Amino acid sequence: MADFQPATETAPLLRVEHLRVSYQSFESAAVPALRDIDLTIAPGEMVGLVGESGAGKTTLARSIMGLVPRPGRIDSGRIEFRGQVMAELPDEERRAILGRHLAMVIPNPRSELNPVLTVGQQISNVVRAHSKLGAAEARQTALRMLEAVRIPDPGRRLNAYPHELSGGMAQRVVIAVALACEPSFVISDDATSGLDVTVQAQVLELLQDMVRSRGASALFITRDIAITAHFCDRIAIIYAGEIVEIADTAAFFDRPAHPYSIMLLAAFSHSGDLRRRWTRTEIAVNGSAAGCAFAPRCVRRQPRCEAEHPALRTTHSGHAVRCHFPVEG
Repeated sequence: MADFQPATETAPLLRVEHLRVSYQSFESAAVPALRDIDLTIAPGEMVGLVGESGAGKTTLARSIMGLVPRPGRIDSGRIEFRGQVMAELPDEERRAILGRHLAMVIPNPRSELNPVLTVGQQISNVVRAHSKLGAAEARQTALRMLEAVRIPDPGRRLNAYPHELSGGMAQRVVIAVALACEPSFVISDDATSGLDVTVQAQVLELLQDMVRSRGASALFITRDIAITAHFCDRIAIIYAGEIVEIADTAAFFDRPAHPYSIMLLAAFSHSGDLRRRWTRTEIAVNGSAAGCAFAPRCVRRQPRCEAEHPALRTTHSGHAVRCHFPVEG
């Protein structure tokens, strides 16, 4: 079994360095999905990862879990969890980590839950796979988890099948499965995108409370930048497989620096003028492969943006941005 180093305030729980992931395409060049991703998450920290569909959010989550689906592959880079390089672990040790120390909550509970097993059986199976508990003790743990995720009448729902649950209850069950073994790191991959607004808020607050109460860390992946304001300590913005901005939550919303970040925020604004000023109505096709990936859509684009790829650099107080001409003030 993996001999994890104890988490400390100075050592990150998760460290991703120079991660590159691509998907092979038939008779053509590989399509890059992640390009030189660097990210660290400290013990007890909750980091929000925000970006539009196709930006690479789920690919990053699956890379951390070691579950990149074919034809995807990790081309280079390093992922460390509690001091262990995940790619260097034997398959048996890596599988033992997943679910026990590393867990993921996905957005579609219907595809995650087994339709022929009861809710209680599914939670119990996870508990027994990662502990020495017997069937009766594992079932009691399953009942406690249903109570913890605030499922109405948990004793009865323990014997329910997934098709008998509402969308909100099914998502709560998925959270119960993910947190049953009290993992130290949880990935929420757009976990509430299919729920209505009221249920979404309830589930997010529940997930936050359960992660915080266990002293765990979390990566909150979402397309809704407003969610991160309420639930995250830091925010990372991802575009075209690259992190383009990362900062503490308060600093990010006080002084967003990347034009893409401001465009995302402008989308939530009631001001039509603000949305127009940060959105190009005419977008250049493709753009220079050597330059900034966001340049074709950027209202601040200059010749340098087309010719030179920007590095992720720190501007002030740990606020980092990948832009030649970040917004200041």
